[in-house]
Amino acid sequence: MARMIRHEKNSPYEVPEGTELPIYICACGLSKNKPFCDGSHKKTRDENPADVYVYDDIGRARVKTEY
Repeated sequence: MARMIRHEKNSPYEVPEGTELPIYICACGLSKNKPFCDGSHKKTRDENPADVYVYDDIGRARVKTEY
């Protein structure tokens, strides 16, 4: 069963305590290296916060919501 999840944060969470270097945890859902951030959130910078988008390897498309 496919599910659509809405991620409302387009930047990573920083985990600075107890590590030599800061660790960044993905919050956008696009990282190929989950749970860690790989910079994929940069693709979301120009999104309209009221819209829902779906991403694939080619790009993104806005999803028309009816609910």
